[in-house]
Amino acid sequence: MGSIIGWDIGGVNIKAARFVAPDKPRAVLEPFELQRAPARLAPTLKVIAARLEAQSDDTHAVTMTAELSQYFRTKREGVAFVLDALDTALVGAPLHVFGTDGVFRSVDRARADALSVAAANWAATAHLVARTSGTCLLIDIGSTTTDIVPIVDGVVTVVGRTDPERLASGELVYTGALRTPTEAVAHHVSLRGERAGVSAEGFATMGDVYLWLGSLAPEDYNIPTPDGRPATREFAGERLARVVCGDREILGDADIDVIATELAAAQLAGIIGAIRRVRARHYRIAEAVVTGLGDFIVAEAAERAGLTYVRLADRLGEDGARAAPAAAVAILLNESIALGRSS
Repeated sequence: MGSIIGWDIGGVNIKAARFVAPDKPRAVLEPFELQRAPARLAPTLKVIAARLEAQSDDTHAVTMTAELSQYFRTKREGVAFVLDALDTALVGAPLHVFGTDGVFRSVDRARADALSVAAANWAATAHLVARTSGTCLLIDIGSTTTDIVPIVDGVVTVVGRTDPERLASGELVYTGALRTPTEAVAHHVSLRGERAGVSAEGFATMGDVYLWLGSLAPEDYNIPTPDGRPATREFAGERLARVVCGDREILGDADIDVIATELAAAQLAGIIGAIRRVRARHYRIAEAVVTGLGDFIVAEAAERAGLTYVRLADRLGEDGARAAPAAAVAILLNESIALGRSS
């Protein structure tokens, strides 16, 4: 058997990781909005595999969230579509699909029990973290969502496993460092001593907030901007001015500073509240493992919620942590094969 390549196939990003050494993953993160070009999924997967120098004897481990795309009427349809694309791109290579229960399945079993493998990427990262951090919260904030996963004595101890269950339990918070519209975070911001309502027109995202504040680099803003203009601080300021239906002739830097700072604070407060809610069910948890594009956000949230924290990047490297679910399924499948437990 050759290498193991891990895949995390989302609706707006595809992540893949190949381990050329046990602790040094080579990772790829490719922005890809499935709904805009579904027919391009298989060719895109093939290109990514080539970038990772995939060989015919490689084995592939997969997790996904792309099934939630509005392109599909049901998650079952989405799972089948992703598995078909993988079969086409990887030309019959061995494929193992990770489930929310921490078990790998064959492609046939995954098709038959689609809901068990839908939106399982959080579980992959959590089961990896559980190997080394006995009791902690895994807090993973990506471009779109935040996962808050309790791990107690090396066991992933969640209330919910499906997306609706996780939203209801507070273990999934639909807020992220990039794609979240500003109006989903706050309804009002301060404007020259008054409280101004926030427009609900999709003028700006939290990516614009963090680009303006300097927390994200322009290259991190890897989605189309709301106005189609470049992902620069200058244009982020213009988009943030629109949040209160203004423009940069009306609003100066100080005004934009206030708007951005208050939006960031509102998002932070929401995440802190969710952390406290989940932690209340597990009083022994005193540490967080933070990761994702917005790890700087959840690191601060963890501290304010009374937790110490470590960065997953310190263990997996920056590339590995940015593609954590993909790296995780690769590592977990390697362990599973070694123990004779793979599907």
